[in-house]
Amino acid sequence: MSILSGISDFFGLDIGTRAIRLVQLQGSYPKTLSKYAYIPIDSKIALSDSQVDQQAIAQAVLDLCSQAKLTTRNVVVGIPSNRLFSTVVDIDRVSNSELSRTILFQADSLIPTPVDESKIDWALIGDSPKDPAKIEILLSSVSNKYIENRLDSLEAVGLNVIAFEPENMAMVRALISPKTSTPTMVLDIGHTSTDLVVMMDDLPRLIRSIAVGSQAIVRSASQNLNIDDNQAKQFVYKFGLDQTKLDGQLSKAIQSTIDILNVELEKSIKFFESRYVGKKVEKIIVAGEASVIPNFALSLANKFGINIELGNAWHNVTFPASRESELQSVASQFSVAVGLAGRNE
Repeated sequence: MSILSGISDFFGLDIGTRAIRLVQLQGSYPKTLSKYAYIPIDSKIALSDSQVDQQAIAQAVLDLCSQAKLTTRNVVVGIPSNRLFSTVVDIDRVSNSELSRTILFQADSLIPTPVDESKIDWALIGDSPKDPAKIEILLSSVSNKYIENRLDSLEAVGLNVIAFEPENMAMVRALISPKTSTPTMVLDIGHTSTDLVVMMDDLPRLIRSIAVGSQAIVRSASQNLNIDDNQAKQFVYKFGLDQTKLDGQLSKAIQSTIDILNVELEKSIKFFESRYVGKKVEKIIVAGEASVIPNFALSLANKFGINIELGNAWHNVTFPASRESELQSVASQFSVAVGLAGRNE
C-alpha cells in the first residue's frame, strides 16, 4: 500500500499496543542499523480512534524521532492485524488484463468491509495447490477511514508517510532469511493477540491473527493464583512454565491459556499441510512479548515436535559487535519496526 516510490531514506514505524518503536537502516542487504528507539504508551490510547488520542500518538512519534536524532521524516508505517484483513485465496485463472478486475469483483464477498470503503492490495502467489483451473493470491484490505486518520495525524506533525505495510509481512521480513524455501511458521505473540504467518519459497501461504497474547497469559496467572496483575506479570516472566518453580503452581495456572494458543497453532499446521500435500512445517520462529517467557519455546517444541527458534529482529541487520548485548535484550520486540525499515523502496 505505497503512496510514493523511489525513496531510499526512510524509517520504519511500529505503533504497537503498549509501545511505539522506530528503526532506520542504511545500505543494501544486509542493511546496517542506523537508529532505533522506543517509548511506552498507554494501551487505551493506542487502541483508540479518537482524534485527541491519535494526535497524542503522533506527538509521541515526533518526540521519539527527536530522541533518536533521525535524519529523515520519510516513514513506512505498520498496519496492525486488528485493523487489517489478510487471506490467501484461490480465484479463477484469467488473463493478466482481467486479473485486477476479477479480484476486485470477488473481494466484495471476501473482505469484511465494503469495497468502496476499503483500500485493497493483492499479490499473485502462483498456481493453486488444489485446483489447476485456479490461481493463488494474497489479498489484504484495510478501511479507508483508518488509513486516512493515521495519515492525517502523522502528516500534521511533519512526517511524510511513503507507505503503509501489514505488520505481519514486515515481521516475516525481519525474522526469516531471504530465499528460505522450507515451510516456516512465524509467530509474533504480542500483548493482546498473536500474528501467525506460514512462509514457503519466500511467499506467505497462511496468515492468521489469534486472539491470545501475553495479556491473557498474565491474566490467567493473576486469576488462578489470586494475585494482582503486577505480581502475576513478574512471576510469568521470571518463572514461566518452569515446573520446578513455585511448586509448579504458576505453570499449571497459565497452561490452560497456552493450550488455547496451541490448539490454534495445531489447526494452522494441519490446514497448511492438508492444502500443500507433501509439505511439512519444519520450523517455528517465535517473537514478541511471550517469546521470552521461560520454557515457553521448549513447551512448543515438546508439543509439536518441530524445531523452535527464538526470533531475532536483528537477524538480517549488521551492527557493531559492541552493541550485541544491548540489541539482543530487545531482539524479541523490534521485528515489525526492523521489517518496515528493511522494506524495498
